Amino acid sequence: MMLQLSEEDHSRVSAAIAAAEAKSDGEIIAAATPLSDSYHDVALHWAVLALIAVLAWAAIWPWGLEWWLDVFLGSWRPESTLRELLTFLMILAVLKFTAVLLILKYMPLRLALTPGATKTRRVRRRAISVFKAGAERRTVGRTGILIYLSMGERRAEIVADEAILKVTTPETWGEAMAALLEGVKAGRPADGIVAAIERVGAVLAEHFPRSATDTNEIPDKLIEL
Repeated sequence: MMLQLSEEDHSRVSAAIAAAEAKSDGEIIAAATPLSDSYHDVALHWAVLALIAVLAWAAIWPWGLEWWLDVFLGSWRPESTLRELLTFLMILAVLKFTAVLLILKYMPLRLALTPGATKTRRVRRRAISVFKAGAERRTVGRTGILIYLSMGERRAEIVADEAILKVTTPETWGEAMAALLEGVKAGRPADGIVAAIERVGAVLAEHFPRSATDTNEIPDKLIEL
């Protein structure tokens, strides 16, 4: 079941961003999306695999192809010709290919059959794209950071701007990621986002404490893609 974010969730996230940014010069962007990719290619790969499986079956057990042809056309007929067998094989392969494509239009099944590594790569790629479009170099001190949640894949990414990368490592955000995914897995994505914002805010406050000249350069709101 796809997770949903309510107006109240949006308000809570906005308040959490404002509170975190009040302690640092950092700018936090929170974004959530139902899916980071349609995974059409995954459905196509499974359909091609089904087609190849039919061809392999016919190559290994050619008499099985004749048996099925007799089932459909009746056994009281002359022996099947090579043209008839190959035509039947082509029809069978195309039907299998089409059936798998149609079945995998059901997104939960398509996601279940998508390798975890593929989901992780696609979520990361989309997160970087969103960051480049909406946050990268939009702050004077290069202190923007994106908390990105892809709810369908149950995956998240934290992407930081240049100045933040100089003083942190990917391990720095371990607690924030754990808090974010804990909320998502419990069916409370807003709780996870808020918890992640608090932990990211603490890191930013440590390395980039609030200065007198700091301004709010990016709106404090949850972006739904």
